[in-house]
Amino acid sequence: MRKTGLFFGSFNPVHVGHMIIANYMLTRTDLDEVWLVVSPQNPFKKAGSLARDHDRLNLVELAIGDTPGLRGSNIEFDMPKPSYTIDTLAVLRDKYPDRAFSLIMGGDNLPTLPKWKNSDILLRDYDIHVYNRPGYDTGELASHPRVTLHDAPLMHLSATYIRASIRDGLSIRYLVPDAVARELEISGMYK
Repeated sequence: MRKTGLFFGSFNPVHVGHMIIANYMLTRTDLDEVWLVVSPQNPFKKAGSLARDHDRLNLVELAIGDTPGLRGSNIEFDMPKPSYTIDTLAVLRDKYPDRAFSLIMGGDNLPTLPKWKNSDILLRDYDIHVYNRPGYDTGELASHPRVTLHDAPLMHLSATYIRASIRDGLSIRYLVPDAVARELEISGMYK
């Protein structure tokens, strides 16, 4: 069974911080592959600055390039909104019975996990790889047998900062992979 880590995000846009975490999880854990799962627009959040689903997926695929073991995923695009992680995992298990899925999340999300739909099943059936986020306490679940904490290199970088830089006509060089920067320049996305 291939061990597949799922790294969920809006990736609006994907940046080097995301790619560092994805590569860390791929190369420094027991995962065989990492899928960057592009989350669709949450109907409860203001649409505003969120680029179209397929445009964000395209940017993720450009960021990945030909890196073995990394892959973009649109699995949630056709699912009912909002999409819950447990439902996405059920769809993935049916579609890919040859894979053992696990979650990748930031330490800031771990304390809120008990509020997630069917969190007891998530913790029972899935490994959860957690990268530390400075300034956040991972809480009681940090010692759960299905949870593994990782000290991945992190950057103080956000997609909000990148979008603001684009709007203000400032350079985003080195903040996003080169192929992503080129596509953002050509497409005019976020301007």
